[in-house]
Amino acid sequence: MPASADQLRTIVAQFKQDPESVYATWFRESPARLKAFRGIRRGVTEVVRAIHEGTFGNDFKGSPLETVLTSITEQKQVFEGAAHPFYWKPKLRIPDIYENEANKKAFGQFLEKFLGLAVEDRLEREILDLDQRRIKGLGPAVANILYFLHPTLFPPFNTAIVRGFNLLFADNKPLGSWQAYLQMREVIRQTNEQLAPSLSIDLGAIAGLLFDVGVGKLVLDRNGAEVLAQERMGVEKLLRKRHRDIEDEQREENQHSKMQHLLTTMGRALGYQVHVATNDRGRSYGGDSLSALTVSSLPALGLADEVAQTVGLIDVLWLSATGDAIVCAFEVEKSTSIYSGILRLMDLGQSLNNSAIHFYLVAPDRREKEVQAQLRRPAFANLADVELRYLLFSDLCEHCAGLCKFGADHLALLKIAKGKAPFLEPR
Repeated sequence: MPASADQLRTIVAQFKQDPESVYATWFRESPARLKAFRGIRRGVTEVVRAIHEGTFGNDFKGSPLETVLTSITEQKQVFEGAAHPFYWKPKLRIPDIYENEANKKAFGQFLEKFLGLAVEDRLEREILDLDQRRIKGLGPAVANILYFLHPTLFPPFNTAIVRGFNLLFADNKPLGSWQAYLQMREVIRQTNEQLAPSLSIDLGAIAGLLFDVGVGKLVLDRNGAEVLAQERMGVEKLLRKRHRDIEDEQREENQHSKMQHLLTTMGRALGYQVHVATNDRGRSYGGDSLSALTVSSLPALGLADEVAQTVGLIDVLWLSATGDAIVCAFEVEKSTSIYSGILRLMDLGQSLNNSAIHFYLVAPDRREKEVQAQLRRPAFANLADVELRYLLFSDLCEHCAGLCKFGADHLALLKIAKGKAPFLEPR
């Protein structure tokens, strides 16, 4: 029997109040989620371009599609495993979009339509048309891409979300069916609207609720009352893991704030105005409020609105003394978001088309080899046009005071920055 309206409201309330729910840890409190949309859209554009130009390749590895899915899976939790359906499985010849040129072109045209359209009925027809092609192995896992193109129209999709849907609505929707996905989508949207107020017009929120139900984080007991899932066998392990993940996330957030504070301190000492990401202005470190140390808003830089929104989410910007130009842009990355950080900086560099801006990825020491490996990805082959280097946490901590005291301008960073081998070396 499906959950009643009262039961739904009860479980939604618990979902929103639980500090370790997907709502708290990914949807509401994750700056990386907000930053991901533009970069993923640009990545999908690259997929379409590569298919049109015949450079897409015949494997997932090294393709621009891998770029997109890696950025999605770095969102963690709801999107863990989102790349698996797209791995090329030679023995099964699935998904059949790598060796079959007709299917590859159909997939590219499908994504192109979703990039260019915002009319719901037409997008639904595109899904139905793709389904009619019966491309082996290409099912509604694609919805994880569609979500980042149209988050108010298409919810994410995976095994846990389907399981949560079936538990909550007493249904038996199968995996791998576009028809089932579209039916689920209709119920999800209607339910979201009936909650009054809805969780969010962004369907990632209610998908997160279904995910938490699907993994057993929250369940309905026989009487319909919402209970914590410790009472379900085997879920204690999942909850302990979620708790450890949250603790790790909090430690990383503290490190993130520390790096923002150091970069702000250094930028001011070197004579620059400093802007921190709009969603980080409420943070503080060592008793210092970032909002008190930085400009209150992004100066008018003559940018298109969409680009200005992206620029406003960059972790730290050093602006000229007059505030009319960006001198340096810094993305401070945590342990799992290095790839998407590079993608955002590259996207910004190409959008601004300004060779005078210096871009820096600030990364944990233990991830240095991963930074170097990511920079060698084929997807970043055109980084030669962007002045991108990286800084390690330890170097920034150790040398901040000295650079503040003896540095003359942003070039002082070159003493501790590392270049993109083999394309960029410190100058």
